[in-house]
Amino acid sequence: MPVALWRMISLDAVTKHYDNGPAAVDGLTLGVVDGELCVLVGPSGCGKTTTLRMINRLIEPSGGQIFIDGRDVLGMNAVELRRGIGYVIQQGGLFPHRRVEDNVAVVPRLLGWDKQKVRDRVGELLDLVGLDPGQYARRYPHELSGGERQRVGVARALGADPPVLLMDEPFGAVDPVTRQRLQNLLLDLQKEIKKTIVMVTHDIDEAAKLADRIAVLSVGGHLEQYATPPEILGQPGTPFVAEFVGEDRGVKRLAVVDVKEDDLVNSPICRPSQSMADVAEMVHGTAQDWAITLSDGVAQGWVKPEPPYEGTVGEHLRPFPARIPLGTSLRVALAELLQHDAPAIPVFNGNRYLGMLTFERLHAAMRRSLPGDSA
Repeated sequence: MPVALWRMISLDAVTKHYDNGPAAVDGLTLGVVDGELCVLVGPSGCGKTTTLRMINRLIEPSGGQIFIDGRDVLGMNAVELRRGIGYVIQQGGLFPHRRVEDNVAVVPRLLGWDKQKVRDRVGELLDLVGLDPGQYARRYPHELSGGERQRVGVARALGADPPVLLMDEPFGAVDPVTRQRLQNLLLDLQKEIKKTIVMVTHDIDEAAKLADRIAVLSVGGHLEQYATPPEILGQPGTPFVAEFVGEDRGVKRLAVVDVKEDDLVNSPICRPSQSMADVAEMVHGTAQDWAITLSDGVAQGWVKPEPPYEGTVGEHLRPFPARIPLGTSLRVALAELLQHDAPAIPVFNGNRYLGMLTFERLHAAMRRSLPGDSA
């Protein structure tokens, strides 16, 4: 039996009403696994931000229960609760009159840390988000770019090493290039810090890139589907989800499925000194009409034997037009195949050749990314 995963955050029938109007969130039940990044997406008015703010009680729920690490947050002191939860908003929400180091140090100082411990933590966090403490610690927010302010906001949210991080449209106010860099920063950070993160975005592409699981909400905070990005894009649970993720969801899914070793073709292997006649015999009866050339264990290229099969492999060797590392997204792999008009592309783990990815195996990789489907 699979091991049960600990839910760091649990929402049980959580509801929010404003005055006598319809529910902003109506009976939402959701669990976020420890160490995972959950993204809430949906149209305007679906209760994404309301849900996020109810987790740290910036908005008080009208009904239901919310648990963090098994503790009922509604029974906790709201101020103490928030000090134990990192919170990131657009542009970082920095105090404009305080230097970067003072912004980052806010929560550790509130918790009574000594000066040296606070100073060390500030330097550690600025390093973590890619900002040199010597260069940035004494600056004011207005002296930073939008991307730098957002990095400081992330550093501040991690100040006291909270187990939970809430992010409300954190990259929505920066240009597309900076946004992509910040997304990559978050992915790299998450590999290192493994926080439980709940993030709000309106961008399904951003959600698919960052999330371990996506919660698609419709108006009124109704949970339409809660699943991994490949499932959301490949098997929309409702017509609403299918419409929300778009007609090009099959193309989007390429970006959230990675190349694995099982996806590769083990092509015939030859040496530069072998004759082309030998290679022709080697590939006869196989699925490929080409062979990979190795010399001293290093993959050098490929050959395709054609009549009259004269000369050696070395004389007919074709260098690989491109190569990709294991774990590359299928989107990047497909782009390389199309750009070089190649029947296959070699995949490496460091300098070690693993096999070839073909169009057929790429399609099979798309299929195996979905539950209940088989490549």
